[in-house]
Amino acid sequence: MFGLRAHSASLSPALATAGSAEDAEAALTPWRALDGWVARPRSPRSVVIGLSLYLAVAANWPLWNELARIGGAPSVYLPLIALMSLLVVCGMVAVLSFTAWTRWMKPLWFGVVVLAAVAQHYMLTYHVVMDPTMMANALQTDANEVQDLLSWRMLFNVLWVVALPAWALWRVRLVPAPPLSQLWRNLALLLIVAAVAGAGAFAMNRQLAPLMRNNVHLRYMLNPLASIYSTTATVVKPMFVHGRKLIPVTGGTVLGASYANQARPPLFVLVVGKTARADHFGLNGYARNTTPELAARHVLSYRDVRSCGTHTLASVPCMFSPLSKDAFEAREDEFENLMDVLQASGLAVLWLDNQASGCKGVCDRVPHASAFDRLDPALRSTLCDADACLDDVMLHGLDERIAALPAERRRKGIVLVMHQMGSNGPAYYKRSSTDVKRFMPECRTNALAECTHSELINGYDNSIAYTDRFLGKTIDWLKGKSGTFDPSLLYVSDHGESLGEYGLFLHGLPYGFAPDVQKRVPMVVWFGGGMIERDKLSRPCMESGLDKPLTHDNLYHTVLGLLDVQTPTYIPSLDALAGCRGPAAAASG
Repeated sequence: MFGLRAHSASLSPALATAGSAEDAEAALTPWRALDGWVARPRSPRSVVIGLSLYLAVAANWPLWNELARIGGAPSVYLPLIALMSLLVVCGMVAVLSFTAWTRWMKPLWFGVVVLAAVAQHYMLTYHVVMDPTMMANALQTDANEVQDLLSWRMLFNVLWVVALPAWALWRVRLVPAPPLSQLWRNLALLLIVAAVAGAGAFAMNRQLAPLMRNNVHLRYMLNPLASIYSTTATVVKPMFVHGRKLIPVTGGTVLGASYANQARPPLFVLVVGKTARADHFGLNGYARNTTPELAARHVLSYRDVRSCGTHTLASVPCMFSPLSKDAFEAREDEFENLMDVLQASGLAVLWLDNQASGCKGVCDRVPHASAFDRLDPALRSTLCDADACLDDVMLHGLDERIAALPAERRRKGIVLVMHQMGSNGPAYYKRSSTDVKRFMPECRTNALAECTHSELINGYDNSIAYTDRFLGKTIDWLKGKSGTFDPSLLYVSDHGESLGEYGLFLHGLPYGFAPDVQKRVPMVVWFGGGMIERDKLSRPCMESGLDKPLTHDNLYHTVLGLLDVQTPTYIPSLDALAGCRGPAAAASG
């Protein structure tokens, strides 16, 4: 009896172990079945179809949300979602049919999934669309700006989309086939999905045509089709334009009569702002006093100025061009710009950049420098972090930079362009120093969805307050030069910014339907006494014109008029100060 009990007891652990193993085996069975099903040999075309179906479901939530918003009622938007799903799947299958081969395609397919995941993250987080201008802006983004866009939320959002197809692509086995067989099957697949998409679009044309005509942005929300198209357009297009000629516009450029017997040469500073909104300047009536330093220096602030574009790559070259916005965008050749004309006149010219991405080609033919190159380590530790430097860095070593310009040109006059970091987002909190952070608490992350609206506004307004102080310091530096120069300053931002209005963030939307806050920019001018006398400027006249509509088109002609640079491309009617300059204006003022 005891022996039987002992024997039974000795069997109990073994039975328990066996039971646990069976339970574990049972738990693993569904996973193994799924893994076995995924790992089955398949044709590249079946993988392409499965991948397209997955991306339509997992990577197009911005599109479905937008269709629901536009449609309003489920009876309206659900058929639209069904139709757009069909078009997305057919479109993806059509694109990927060119990659439906058995060798070396898995990395490419995985790259498409990653592209779709990243694009969806930014569309959901910042409510942008993946049009060619946005992709061009993204491709021009430097490493520091990329770091500002990275976050744990982004990692989660990307992994959520990528994990399943990554595992499936790793496990699936592709059935080998002769190249000719693969070719005709791929062509057949392409024709079939084209026919299906055409039939669907034709059947619902009554709903589809007005939807796409009235909501052009939807075509840039088809993910990842829009990203693939826009990236291709951005990368391929320049390959066909490097034959563009550079059209000279500097012929006949001379300095005007004011230089003949000048007591002091002009010293003109043009500050190109970054991502500043006109309606967040206290000078323009904003409820918060974000610009006390500029107000104390009695500057003139123009309140109705519109930009050339909604991102730096479009705006900066356009604002320095002799062409209007429309002509600039339609040009087939490149043209010399304001910097070329100023240099051709004989003035000393310097472009100083606090943007790692540079001047977008505007300063290529004139002296230019990066503000943070060869920076003293102690100063770097004070004004810079691992990503970027505060704009005050441009004020250090200015005298030495100017002294290095040719003496003959300096005797005629100096033009200094300062390209700001400004209010570049989404990490607005990095664009201001601790001593100007008056609006608290501020958003301390680049994942804007994690912040309240008031924290977001506080961070942005602190960046405007820092620009205000930077401009105040620049004016004070200019005042210190009044004994040897006739100083003046003009500040204008490249574009504005969305801060949650209509659910939009950042900038870069296509100009035609971008909100005004991305296009209305601040423009401020300050003149020292010597410059007022030199140009015979009437302050009452200038004050009376602060509400007149202006655009970036006016910058080229206003600067030439202010500096009395005579050139055939100057158009007086586009000079914002033409009517307030000269003996007659001074007498009436």
